[in-house]
Amino acid sequence: MEAFDHAKQQAEYELARGASARKKLNMEEEIDLEGHRPRVRHYAHGLKRLIKIGQGPETLLRQSSSLGPNSTEGYFQTDFGDAVEAYEWKCVRTVNGVRIFQDVANTESGKGVIVKAVGVIEATADTAFEVILNTARHQRYEWDTLTGDLELIDSYDGYFDVVYGTFDPMYLSRWHSKKDFLFSRQWFRGQDGTYTILQFPAIHKKKPKRSGYHRTKINPSSWEIRNLNASMGSNTPRCLVTQMVEIPSKGWWRWKKNHFSNFEKSVPYALLCQVAGLKDYIGANPALKFKAAASVIKSKVSDGPVSNAEYEAEQYRMKSDSDELDQKDAKVKLKNVAWAISSLALKRASVANANKELDPNAAPITIDTKQFHGSFCKGKDEADTNCWTSPSGVGFMIRGKTYLEDNSKVKGGDPLLKLIAVDWFKVDKSIDRFALHPRCLIQSEAGKKLPFVLIFNLQVPAKPNYSLVLYYAADRPPNPNSLFAKFVDGSDMFRDARLKLIPSIAEGYWMVKRAVGTKACLLGKAVSCKYLRQDNFLEIDVDIGSSSVARSIIGLVLGYVTNIVVDLAILIEAKEEAELPEYILGLFDSTV
Repeated sequence: MEAFDHAKQQAEYELARGASARKKLNMEEEIDLEGHRPRVRHYAHGLKRLIKIGQGPETLLRQSSSLGPNSTEGYFQTDFGDAVEAYEWKCVRTVNGVRIFQDVANTESGKGVIVKAVGVIEATADTAFEVILNTARHQRYEWDTLTGDLELIDSYDGYFDVVYGTFDPMYLSRWHSKKDFLFSRQWFRGQDGTYTILQFPAIHKKKPKRSGYHRTKINPSSWEIRNLNASMGSNTPRCLVTQMVEIPSKGWWRWKKNHFSNFEKSVPYALLCQVAGLKDYIGANPALKFKAAASVIKSKVSDGPVSNAEYEAEQYRMKSDSDELDQKDAKVKLKNVAWAISSLALKRASVANANKELDPNAAPITIDTKQFHGSFCKGKDEADTNCWTSPSGVGFMIRGKTYLEDNSKVKGGDPLLKLIAVDWFKVDKSIDRFALHPRCLIQSEAGKKLPFVLIFNLQVPAKPNYSLVLYYAADRPPNPNSLFAKFVDGSDMFRDARLKLIPSIAEGYWMVKRAVGTKACLLGKAVSCKYLRQDNFLEIDVDIGSSSVARSIIGLVLGYVTNIVVDLAILIEAKEEAELPEYILGLFDSTV
């Protein structure tokens, strides 16, 4: 627990320092955006290289925590993820074709209420993203009633900036003093082309309090922009834009009691109306959607130099996007896309026969977990904290038997491998090949007798660094003819293309959940992974620090580490019919 506390304190210190925080996190070179505000694409294009941990290469389904046997939520009420999340959305209002939802799952928690506005916009996700990020006043005046006057104050690494804005409250209420505000914007582009933008209230030394203005705080909020399939018989691009806003509970209930009359004069309401304004603005400028999309594609050639890892990830993403489009064109479209798939997936159970992945001719052994002890203790029940457990796989959605035909997902089952121990180490620098250390669990007498062990070493960048080491054991060796054996004994290129991780923040601050996401991620395409195959084990060293985006997300997670539940599912991605349905390789749950 000392390690967690130290990491939390360091993250809080760095985040509080504003500009210096990103430098402390060892980010790449800063990109000066001053002078380029009218053409935000000039710097936004580079974001297409950025890949977020938790963003997967396929369109997947996230269901609310209230999933029942008869639940058939449509695409507009799901967030298309791979792990079940504790949300229950209820539509409480509509504004110009945009629906406003309230999360009613935790109405008695006493915490802030999460509200979201959802709208379908006839444009690509690239277009909507660039319009939202653009600070050009002449454009924002046409759709944004609250943050139309924005000034770029500082920027970091091409995916994080701080903006200053002013607004006249006469448009919202009878206040006389003008308002100003500062907030940070952090954005990511997923492997599936989905954008996430996180917005936090901020302070900055370049913008102290200003005479004649009352400094106010903009509610924490987030944007999620994802592409949708075109309507039947139409080639017009579409995207689903969701804006989430955190509202103090006291104010929300007071507004609801007064039939929303006061709510319509509030800052949160003005934020939620941004989706409606964005929809109408893009709809009134049909040329915008095509021009923006074309310039984004063109910019890929002229982007500045990037690391080999980023370049390879981008090339893989471009190829995957192209392959996915070809496949979609060749398939018969389901009724209005995702809602049909969603209801189908909910009614299916995982039927993955994971036993075929282990040698059927070998006698299984009994794995006694009491023989293996890690530095991170195992929890006795769900009420325990500062511990780990192996959760149920039903909280994760994985590829079903007919995935190649209809993209259907099924609930995960029991993992193939058993989690026997967990280590949490504080280190001066990242450690590879941990299994070769004489004090490693795999080097013990009991460890050497195990038929096979998968060692998953998550290297966490902080001050100092940490390593979360997960030990998964099999009761039999891998089946030589299985996908599992191909992964264990295959090339690093094959492993990078197949190693998949599904993250989920089961409990924690909602903005952390938005940053981490719940989508499957091809881990080897997002961060650097090293593999060591020797004796009866395979070690995977995952360098989270190799991605500046991943480092930033980890910093955000560590800031809330004393009140968080993290679930992870490790898989080998199935890409051929003979490899389906998928199965979960290993599971991990940490409560701190």
